[in-house]
Amino acid sequence: MARQSADKGAGRESDPGAKLEVNRPGEGITAEAPLPKKATRDGYGEAILILGEKNPQVVVLDADTASSTRSGAFAKKFPERFFNVGVSEHDLIGVAAGLASSGKIPFATAYSIFITGKAWDQIRHSVCYSNLNVKIVGSHAGLVTGSDGATHQALEDIALLRCLPRMKIIVPCDAIEAKKATFQAAEIYGPVYLRLTREPLPILTAEESPFQIGKGEIFRQGKDVAIIACGTMVWESLQAAEILSKEGIQARVINLHTIKPIDKEKIIQAAKECGAVVTAEEHQLYGGLGSAVAEVVVKEHPVPMEMVGVNDRFGESGEAEELLRNYGLKAANIASACKFVLKRKK
Repeated sequence: MARQSADKGAGRESDPGAKLEVNRPGEGITAEAPLPKKATRDGYGEAILILGEKNPQVVVLDADTASSTRSGAFAKKFPERFFNVGVSEHDLIGVAAGLASSGKIPFATAYSIFITGKAWDQIRHSVCYSNLNVKIVGSHAGLVTGSDGATHQALEDIALLRCLPRMKIIVPCDAIEAKKATFQAAEIYGPVYLRLTREPLPILTAEESPFQIGKGEIFRQGKDVAIIACGTMVWESLQAAEILSKEGIQARVINLHTIKPIDKEKIIQAAKECGAVVTAEEHQLYGGLGSAVAEVVVKEHPVPMEMVGVNDRFGESGEAEELLRNYGLKAANIASACKFVLKRKK
């Protein structure tokens, strides 16, 4: 049985509403016009093609979702290095582990909820315990998979994999970062999880912007409160900072694209210099970015903290913006959390 998404609205690459002034790191310019948009899965699809041309050891596996996960272009260009295992994520990881054992660099690609949930046992034992060089690519992560609904919305995947020794977890904020993350994942040895979106996201970075696995980036300076976000919520956090600035509150915005290994230095610096921290993620509050940041803050430099995320709920069908509003994941929610944490700071 084929497993494909309707991918409604996947072709939208610009958004008239995305007009916030954003200083793109490394670019040195301010974008006042509407920002272009692209899904992070598209950045992965572009990168894996380039990797295929440069490195014959790179192979791609998919669980009958190649069109949706953007591994289809690789399949057409390198059919002898592409493996569709069908609707069986257990086999997907098992075969990837076998290929890694023979010296290949496998990118195992599927929907996030299925590859992390159904195949967790294989990821733990075959990949992490054995420390094999498998790259796990979870597309359609988070809440904004839209009409696919709760069964397809991965809101627990970071928590599931963060507890596994040797696993690295990357959540790009845009398609350019996803491309860079794919390149770097191929260069480092060991298990890596790339968390990707179906919904197009504003392009916040440039090709020359700094990106290094394990190192966060400050997207906006501020001294009153630090907003630490990943993936979809980086854009919302920048909007929240703009809202707060109109009220005289200067919020620092940190793009913490790597959840594990986490950038302790940037978190500690933010806690010391801002005195209050808010995290924002499109994931359950339990075990995700907020939990990871709190583990650093409570041990190294305790300050008031608030977390914006999915509060112990399953997802549901709906348009992306509608879902973000319904689950309290919009800029206004982040701004409110900042104001609340500032009261605790005082």
